Amino acid sequence: MENKNAMNDVKKMKSATILKSQFATSRLTHSEITSKIVVFRGVQVMLDRDLAELYEIDTKVLKQSVKRNIERFPEEFCFELDKNEFENLRSQIVTSSWGGLRYAPFAFTEQGVAMLSAVLRSEKAIKVSIEIMNAFVLMRHYLHDNMNLVGRLTAVENKVDSKFKTIDENFSKIFKELDSSPKNAKEGIFFKGQIFDAYAFFQNIIRSAKKEIVLIDGYVDLSILERLKAKQKNVSVQIYTDPRAELKQIDVDKFNEQYPTAVLNHTKKMHDRFLIIDNKDLYHIGASLKDLGKACFAFDKMDNPQKWLPVIFEDLR
Repeated sequence: MENKNAMNDVKKMKSATILKSQFATSRLTHSEITSKIVVFRGVQVMLDRDLAELYEIDTKVLKQSVKRNIERFPEEFCFELDKNEFENLRSQIVTSSWGGLRYAPFAFTEQGVAMLSAVLRSEKAIKVSIEIMNAFVLMRHYLHDNMNLVGRLTAVENKVDSKFKTIDENFSKIFKELDSSPKNAKEGIFFKGQIFDAYAFFQNIIRSAKKEIVLIDGYVDLSILERLKAKQKNVSVQIYTDPRAELKQIDVDKFNEQYPTAVLNHTKKMHDRFLIIDNKDLYHIGASLKDLGKACFAFDKMDNPQKWLPVIFEDLR
């Protein structure tokens, strides 16, 4: 009985080892895969030759496997490039390692790649397919996270397109506008999701400082130091935050090695958040700067700052 149980345990261990090896990932890097992901018909796909290269098989073998199992590859899994798509692709890869193309390639969506692993039936195909599907997921997340920025760039590019003829001039104008558009704003309300707009607004306030920046925020963390590095050289920074905040002296010390000089001060006396620029411009901030764009909040440049600054500094002591 004991021998039988021991043999069963050995079988289970072998099965687990085989299963683990089947779902182990390949040694392909993320960049090796994402560089081969292209967009046709509004979806992310990979072309048959690129997939064959990753699977380390001949393109002809891959195509034959698909054709033998064509019922498993509906159009949302796999489609052949039409004449216009094919000509456009050929014009882009004249000098590539693909060489001359005579036949339109097949394009495989993420679902198509998953099906390929079942059709090819090899350990290599399973490993590579897992890596490719992970790359598709990461690319989707990246595009989603940067959708607002892409839309803003496109809008500005369209705005200046009629004024400039060369690509270099267009992009120079785009980034100049992105850098300067919030500079003269006195106040702003930023809604949830407007992370780039809130970030740009704050960065331009920071860049406007000539001598000193004073930040009063009970929840300062490392991300705020990341934003403060946009300051001009030789501008000092005074940070007042709660002793329980995430920012530590070691973080400030590391910051000062590259972007001197910031001083960390602790206080429990301030509930609201303020940003003071050169002891003359006073901003009231509706939420902690670490939460820029995560929820609706406002920047408000206060009138008559010389009346309020002595009161604020007195309360900090």
